[in-house]
Amino acid sequence: MNDSFLLDGEDIPFTPGQTVMQAAAAAGKYIPHLCWHPDFAAHGSCKLCTVKIGGRFATSCTVRAAAGQEVENRTDELDAKRRTLLQLLFVEGNHFCPSCEKSGDCALQATAYEMGMLTPHFDHFYPDRPVDASHLEVLLEFNRCILCELCVRASRDVDGKNVFALAGRGTRSHLVVNSDTGRLADTDFAATDRAAAVCPVGVILKKRVGFAVPIGQRTYDRQPISASMGANDKAGAGIGEAG
Repeated sequence: MNDSFLLDGEDIPFTPGQTVMQAAAAAGKYIPHLCWHPDFAAHGSCKLCTVKIGGRFATSCTVRAAAGQEVENRTDELDAKRRTLLQLLFVEGNHFCPSCEKSGDCALQATAYEMGMLTPHFDHFYPDRPVDASHLEVLLEFNRCILCELCVRASRDVDGKNVFALAGRGTRSHLVVNSDTGRLADTDFAATDRAAAVCPVGVILKKRVGFAVPIGQRTYDRQPISASMGANDKAGAGIGEAG
């Protein structure tokens, strides 16, 4: 008989070694997240996946599932905290959804809709983040970065190139390109790299294909992000590192 835990009162089976997030994803259950990806070790930076386990807050992408756990996920309290985190992410960058090439396919935007975020609430930072258009095939729009480090992990762990990194501390943390000039063109980055397709927002953009998909046919036009725990999430939600 499989081990299981309760997620919002529902029995969720798990394999020893799986995290709460992995087990939930394998069962097709949505726990809000931005920095977690089934193909990579957990990072635990966005905190959107925070749940309550036995009444205590914990990041579901890093805590291993255990038999008998009682996990709270989609409660009013937790979703309110997630809305606040999303509002902070929106004001810390420069996010102009109506004119963004990633609109409709953006996990940040879709999660904000899911959580019922209606306003940014906080004052905008309006950071100065120049765009890097030096590469022939790819544009870097740093204004949209949410510091999930998915591109860093993909470039390092899959592509073996270490093209990206995070620099600075606290509110000065930012994404950088690992080249002497800081330009993407001066790296061996390619549009076919895993890192080129992993960004959940609109930072890494292939040139000359923006707005190719009409409104109404984009990923989250068709269904909300909570209903989009698809084959990729399920297939990759096996035993993996918990960070």
